Amino acid sequence: MATQMQAAREGKLTDAMKMVAEAEHIAPELIRERVARGSIAIPANVNHAALKPEGVGEGLRVKVNANIGTSSTYPDIEPELKKLDEAVKCGANAVMDLSTGDNIDVSRKRIIGHSPIMVGTVPLYQATVRAIREHGAVIEMTDEDILQTIEEQAKDGADFMTLHCGVTRRAIEAMRRQGRVMDVVSRGGSFITGWMLHNEMENPLYTHYDEILDICAKYDVTISLGDGMRPGCTADATDRAQLTELITLGELVDRAWKRGVQVMVEGPGHVPYDQIAANMKLEKRLCRNAPFYVLGPLVTDIAPGYDHITAAIGGTLAAVSGADFLCYVTPAEHLCLPTLQDVHDGVITSRIAAHAADLVRGVPGAKEWDLAMAKARKQLDWEKQLALAIDPDLARKRRGDRNPAGEKACSMCGDYCAVEIIQKYFDKKTCPVND
Repeated sequence: MATQMQAAREGKLTDAMKMVAEAEHIAPELIRERVARGSIAIPANVNHAALKPEGVGEGLRVKVNANIGTSSTYPDIEPELKKLDEAVKCGANAVMDLSTGDNIDVSRKRIIGHSPIMVGTVPLYQATVRAIREHGAVIEMTDEDILQTIEEQAKDGADFMTLHCGVTRRAIEAMRRQGRVMDVVSRGGSFITGWMLHNEMENPLYTHYDEILDICAKYDVTISLGDGMRPGCTADATDRAQLTELITLGELVDRAWKRGVQVMVEGPGHVPYDQIAANMKLEKRLCRNAPFYVLGPLVTDIAPGYDHITAAIGGTLAAVSGADFLCYVTPAEHLCLPTLQDVHDGVITSRIAAHAADLVRGVPGAKEWDLAMAKARKQLDWEKQLALAIDPDLARKRRGDRNPAGEKACSMCGDYCAVEIIQKYFDKKTCPVND
C-alpha cells in the first residue's frame, strides 16, 4: 500500500486528501501537490480505523496537539481517556500518547482505538522502560529494543512518531563546548544522550534511519523528527546544539522524502520573543518547508501555573512566522501531570493562539469567523455570540452568572452600553457623512 506522499507523486487523490481539502476549503489538487512535495503531511496510519484525517502544513489551518498519557506515579489509563475526550471536545486536532506507566501497550491501543483524531507516540519512552525492566538500566537498551518498539507502535496504528534521530555525537559535543544552563530537557533526548555518552556510540535512531523508514513506509507513519536538543530555558535558545541538530534534521527530511515517507520537524520550547521569527525561518529554510511542529514556544521561564499563556504568546508569533502545528502547554507545565481542567485550558488557549495566526496567514474561514462574531455583537445577539465562541460552555456560564435575566446589555456597562447608545443615535440614512 502506498503512503500518502507516494500516492500524491503518482497523481492519485486519496480519500484522506479529499477529506482534508473539504475541511480546509482548498482545491483537492492543491492538497495533492503539496503532499507530493512534502509541505503538507497527512498523518494517517493505515491501521488507525477510526481516524478522521487532517492535514498539517502549507496553507492550512494551524493545528493543535494535546499531550496525554500515564506516568509511573499515575498509571491508570481511564483518566487519560477522559482527557482524550475533553481534548476532542475542545477542538484539538491530535493527541500524543506519552505513557510511561504500567501496560504501555494497553494504554496505546486503547487511546488509538478510542481516538477520532490523529495520535502520536514517542517510541523511545517505551524502549527505555523496556530496557530498564529487561536489562536493568537505560544504558543497556539495544538497537533491537528501539526498532521493535517502533514496529509495534506502527502496527498498532500510531499516525505519527516523535523520533530523536538528530541527537548526534556532534550535537552533544557542540552543547558541551558552548555550555548550557539547562543541558538536555527533552525526556527522549536525555534518554538517548545518556545512552550515547555511556556507550560512546552514535545514536541508533540515526544509524538505523533507513530501517526506520522501511517501517514507516509500510504503515504510512509520519515521522516527527524530534528536537532532543531543544532549549529548556530562554538563556539556551538558538545555541549551537539546537542548530546543529536542526541541520541534521534537514538532511533526514531529504532522506525520508526520497523514500516517500511523510515528515514533520519539531521545534524549540523556550525562546525569547525576539528570536521566534528567526527560528521559524531557519527551520523552513533548512528543512525545505517541511511542516513545523513547536512546543509553545514559551517566551519566559518565570510563570509556572501560567505557562499555557507564555506558550500562547509565543505560539501565535511562531505560527505567523511559519509554524504549522502547536503542541499545547497546560497550566501544569513544569509542575505536575495535567488534570482534566488543565487539558481543557491548554487546548482552548492553544487554539486561540492558532486562530490568531490563521487570521494573519489568510486561512479560509478565519476572518469570516471573527466577522460573524463582530456582527453578532453589534446586534447584541447573545445566542449567536455564545455559539460562535471558541469555548461556548464557559461563555454561556459567565453570561448567565453575572447578568440579570432578560437584559440585552452586559453587566460590565449596564445602562451605558456603547453598542446600545450608538444604535439609538446613529442613523446612517441621516448621517452627514453619507449625504
